[in-house]
Amino acid sequence: MADQEKQDLEGYKKKILPVNKGRLTLLRDLYFMGTTQRGYEVEYDVKYEEGCSPTETLLLSIAGCLSIDVVHILRKMRCDVDSYDVAVEGTRKETPPQYYTSVTIMIQISGRGITPQKMDRAISLSRETYCSVYHSLRKDMTVDVTYQIKTPED
Repeated sequence: MADQEKQDLEGYKKKILPVNKGRLTLLRDLYFMGTTQRGYEVEYDVKYEEGCSPTETLLLSIAGCLSIDVVHILRKMRCDVDSYDVAVEGTRKETPPQYYTSVTIMIQISGRGITPQKMDRAISLSRETYCSVYHSLRKDMTVDVTYQIKTPED
């Protein structure tokens, strides 16, 4: 990656708030409303009737953080990303604490200029340097990322 591209990416990461805050309020039974410092809400429901579980949002956070980095890096590599879709799956330990033991991320992407080499580089940079969520996880958790590049003729 060129020096200017690296500076642009580092500038993007410097915009991240150094301290995040949130609030979680019990509304009834084991149903909570989480609110971010900017007012976004997430419903947590142990019964899966009206909200998601904290582990589901963790899984999405892993995929989201990696995806933001990958798309940003690809654009800096002068790739045009037309579509980007991720399927993420996490396997959890069966007994408490039921943390994720492995996560599999499958990216389906299409656009111009996207090559396997660029995808590998973007994923590597996210995992090794930039993805805050990935670096906040257990070090013994396996995270596999694969991708499928769709070309305009597909």
